[in-house]
Amino acid sequence: QVQLVESGGGLVQAGGSLRLSCAASGRTFSNYAMAWFRQAPGKEREFVAGINWSGDGTYYANSVKGRFIISRDNAKNTVYLHMNSLKPEDTAVYYCAARTGGLKWAVGTWDFWGQGTQVTVSS
Repeated sequence: QVQLVESGGGLVQAGGSLRLSCAASGRTFSNYAMAWFRQAPGKEREFVAGINWSGDGTYYANSVKGRFIISRDNAKNTVYLHMNSLKPEDTAVYYCAARTGGLKWAVGTWDFWGQGTQVTVSS
């Protein structure tokens, strides 16, 4: 089992920045690919960004490419999501997820999930 705890969400004005953190415990963190998903009210959960176990491979949804950066620190068992140039449409609950093997887009292919952190972007 892997336990994931997100932090760093909050209220920010459009154009602002936030950094989300996800602290992992329970198993060897570097064995897992990590990702951030988000879910807005009335919408399905969607892939935002992912990073492979070593940190040298990253992938982004088109909607956040060029604005968000995912990174990880395997020594600290933590993955980050740096969010810049935030837009009101980025408002959602953001979830951290972990899986063994490579990165996948589909929600159902991820093994472990955090409880989520709310990000609200005001216009």
